[in-house]
Amino acid sequence: MSPTRRLMALDLGTARTRSLALGGRAVADRPSVIVRRTSASGGPEVVWPIRHGMVADPGACLRLVRMVLQDTCLYDSRPLERVLAGVPVAASRSDRRAVQAAVAEIAGCEVRLVEEPLAAAVGVGLDVIDPRPRLLLDVGAGIVEAVAIEGGAVVEAVALQLSATTGAGPAAYALEGVVDMTAGLLRRLPTASRPAARARGLVVTGGGAHQELLLRRLRAALRLPVSAAPQPQHATVRGLMRLCLRPALAGDLGRRAR
Repeated sequence: MSPTRRLMALDLGTARTRSLALGGRAVADRPSVIVRRTSASGGPEVVWPIRHGMVADPGACLRLVRMVLQDTCLYDSRPLERVLAGVPVAASRSDRRAVQAAVAEIAGCEVRLVEEPLAAAVGVGLDVIDPRPRLLLDVGAGIVEAVAIEGGAVVEAVALQLSATTGAGPAAYALEGVVDMTAGLLRRLPTASRPAARARGLVVTGGGAHQELLLRRLRAALRLPVSAAPQPQHATVRGLMRLCLRPALAGDLGRRAR
């Protein structure tokens, strides 16, 4: 890596966008919102460029990415060499292209995508290369994804899109849906894999991991160890930075269909 260039991790979330530059002192964390003037009235219009973790307004997303890059340039103005950006497992090819195009246009460098639950697992120190299954629930503001990870890949995944969240996570009416979805993930695992997955427990990441009621309901319904990761809202962006420093590993990680 050239000493004149730098690396950046980017987690574009529905409610908040988080970024981390190599050598940065802390995660930059800002609301995923853009305020623009309307042509009709000239008044302000509040736009949320990301919906369910995916690009909903490409123009506004470009502005959001530009502001995020400005955040990281406050202490380091060197040109970027590489950006790793997170995407939901549920993102389609067109969703992924939209993220990659928006970030590449503003960053002007190589942009790689990593599925967010996989990045979150790396961010909290899980051994994602282990061939034994590991369960993770990533609770974002717009999308919740439950995944099983084996051998460096997401081998099973289920997702629930949220229409409304609170500051602490999913709204009360959505909790049972999250629990049922996670139980469904367990049922989708091969019978031979379930004992190992259950014994290793479920790790919860994302801002919703702070919601104690959700954790209690998961424990009661799944009857397995459930733990919230430390600083769960920063798990994805920290994992992306760790992978940014290990590009060969980042390139090897990916979804593998059964």
